[in-house]
Amino acid sequence: MGPEPRCKRNAMASEKSGKTQDDVLVSTAWLSRRLADPDLVVIDASVLKDEDARGNRIWRSGRSAFETAGHIPGARFADLIADFSDPDAPHAFTRPGTGRFAGAAGKLGLSNRARIVAYDNTTGIWAARLWWLLRAFGHDHAAVLDGGLTAWIAESRPLERGPGAANPTRFTARERPGCFVDGSDVLAVVEGRAAGLLACVLRPPVFAGVERRYARPGHIPGSLNLPYEDLLGPDNRLSAIDVLRERLAPLIESDQRRFILYCGGGATAAGTALVLSYLGAHDVAVYDGSLAEWSADPTLPMVFGRPDPAADARASP
Repeated sequence: MGPEPRCKRNAMASEKSGKTQDDVLVSTAWLSRRLADPDLVVIDASVLKDEDARGNRIWRSGRSAFETAGHIPGARFADLIADFSDPDAPHAFTRPGTGRFAGAAGKLGLSNRARIVAYDNTTGIWAARLWWLLRAFGHDHAAVLDGGLTAWIAESRPLERGPGAANPTRFTARERPGCFVDGSDVLAVVEGRAAGLLACVLRPPVFAGVERRYARPGHIPGSLNLPYEDLLGPDNRLSAIDVLRERLAPLIESDQRRFILYCGGGATAAGTALVLSYLGAHDVAVYDGSLAEWSADPTLPMVFGRPDPAADARASP
C-alpha cells in the first residue's frame, strides 16, 4: 500500500456555498429534515468552562447539561475530556492514540460508515475539535452543525432530555499524517527549516501578551493573529462566506499553502481549521499542544506585542 494521504479537505460539496451536498458544515434546517435518517449520528461534544478562586480555568464535561438542560433529539454525548483525549498527557485535550480513539468511537456507537454531525452548546469549537479528530483518524463523513445548540434553540426546535443511547460498535481508526503537528514541527517553521504559515486564533490581548493565560505571555514568532471569534455571527453561526474569506485573507491569499493553526490547547484552532476547510484550503494542520505546551518550555521563543519583523527579531527564550 502507498503512503496514507495527508489531512485533506473533504471532497463533498458545501450546502452553504450553494451546492447540493453537505460538506464540513450543515444548517439547522438541513439537520432537522434528516434526524430520522438511519445512517445519521448526531453527537453533542459540549465542554463547560469554570474558574477557580484564583481565576484559573477549569474544564468540565458537558454531560450533565446534555442530560438535564436538553439536547438535539437522538443525539449522543461525546466526552472530549474523559474519552477523546489522552489522560496521561501533561496538557488538557491532547489527542488520543489510535487505539484509544477507536475505543471511544466504538463505545459511542460510531461506525466507519456512519454519517456524523457534531455540535456543542457554545461557539462550535468543541464540535470542530471532534470533527477534526474524526478526520485525523480517517473518517470523512462528518460535519459540524452551524450555530450548534444555540442556533437550534433560537429557532425553537425540539429538545430531548436524558442520557441518550448508543449500541457499541467496532470503529477502525487509521491516523492520517498532517492533521496535527507537534512542537518540533512548529519550531522547524519558526527557524525556517520547514515551510508553513503560523496563525494564532486567540483573542488579540492574549496574542499580544497583555493578557496572560499560559505559562508565558505572548505568541510564537512569525505568527499571524486571526481570532476565531471574529468569524462568528449571530447565534454562534459562522459569518457569511464573503466575510469569512475577508477575515482569513492573510492566510488564503498568501503565497504559502501550508497553514498551521494554534490556540491554547488545540480546540479553538480546530474551529478555524473547519472554516479554512469549508473555504477550500487543502493543507491545514493544528498544533495540538498549542500555547499550553509551547509556553511551558522556557527554551522556546515567545514574542510580545503585535506581529512585525522587528518584534520577531527580538524573540527570546
